[in-house]
Amino acid sequence: MDLGIRGRRGLVTAASKGLGRGCAEALAEAGVDLVINARGAEALEATATALRAKGVEVTAIAADITAPEGRARVLEAAGSVDILVTNAGGPPPGMWHDWDREDFIRALDANMLTPIALMQAMLPGMIERGWGRVVNITSNAVKSPIPQLGLSNAARAGLTGFVAGTSRQVAGHGVAINNLLPGIHDTDRAEALDRGVCAAEGLTMAEARDRRAASIPAGRYGTAAEFGAMCAFLCSVHSGFIIGQNISLDGGAHFSTL
Repeated sequence: MDLGIRGRRGLVTAASKGLGRGCAEALAEAGVDLVINARGAEALEATATALRAKGVEVTAIAADITAPEGRARVLEAAGSVDILVTNAGGPPPGMWHDWDREDFIRALDANMLTPIALMQAMLPGMIERGWGRVVNITSNAVKSPIPQLGLSNAARAGLTGFVAGTSRQVAGHGVAINNLLPGIHDTDRAEALDRGVCAAEGLTMAEARDRRAASIPAGRYGTAAEFGAMCAFLCSVHSGFIIGQNISLDGGAHFSTL
């Protein structure tokens, strides 16, 4: 399928690894010129080199997107974009009594306020041009909260509420905003969570992975490539009637009728 976005310009944050890189790769394959961001310069430049081999222009900005100064650098380099994919690593797991106000502020900054700030910066240009796509990578915990990820549950739920209203306000201008909700994918984040289980319960990594995979109806972890393919579709010309949706990519782990 031709996604109809060749020659468009996109910004993907936290794009050097995992789901962010999967989205960047799928957009590059569709012909989108990219600005990509992550904190680690070496991994980011390696990703940029791989993306350029697909025949698109790529600008790599190593910066902390959750910090005002880092975000300013990325926005300056990006200029006007047609496609925005927001992504940031989730806060650490724990128990309700482990977290204080500053822990919540950091989680909100990273997983709610940063994507909101990026949308506020990019939406005016999209509206003026009459076309735009925004995909926020959140978490399936928005639908099925994970007890030990209370910081993430709270911050991503706040972003979901913001998108619910904002997406309806801009839809008439040709701008579609949606959220992608990953379940367990084979990424560094999943590995870190699995290592936490190993430490807490005395399991091997193989045992922890097998147990988690058994809890997923698809029987396996997702891949960054299939996640990226869905992201690219939501960024395509075919997605203009998909507005304000929270789309789970979790192998069937969230069990509900609707």
